[in-house]
Amino acid sequence: MSKEINPETYTRSHAVFEGGDWWYYSPSGYRQRVETHAAKNKNRMYVNGKYIPSSHPLHRPGRYKSLDDAWSHEKIESTIEGDVYAIVNPAWDGWVKIGKAVSADDRLNGYQTSSPYRDYTVLSRISVPNRHEKELVMHRIFEDNAEARKGEWFKISEETTVLLFLTENKENDKE
Repeated sequence: MSKEINPETYTRSHAVFEGGDWWYYSPSGYRQRVETHAAKNKNRMYVNGKYIPSSHPLHRPGRYKSLDDAWSHEKIESTIEGDVYAIVNPAWDGWVKIGKAVSADDRLNGYQTSSPYRDYTVLSRISVPNRHEKELVMHRIFEDNAEARKGEWFKISEETTVLLFLTENKENDKE
């Protein structure tokens, strides 16, 4: 066992010492040496506790609070795939922000830092191959259906927002 891995604290469940080796048992019952499990985890990426697969264009092994901690803003903006989302906050009743991000959850965390109540919520989201183009499409759709617009914020009901996202998501499935 290498010195940097403490088998008793490395895994969420306790490692078991059997047959002269430390073993990790996954929740499914799969058994693996703790050292092997640790080596595999060195190549994994987590953002705010959420696993990011190696197929993700911004994959970088490590544990980060946000994508901004792993990459520069320019690198993140150059990534095309991602989410188009609707975020709401009860402080602005009736207003919905339509935006784009590599990860709507990561973007939500950014909004929460500006609110002492941590009361922003993602109302709806669509994962798309080109978030830049889809955001423009969604802005046009919302402008046609909203009472008012201020930048990326639209005066529109939450019910209509969800319906528009569902409709647009069905259109994506057809393409």
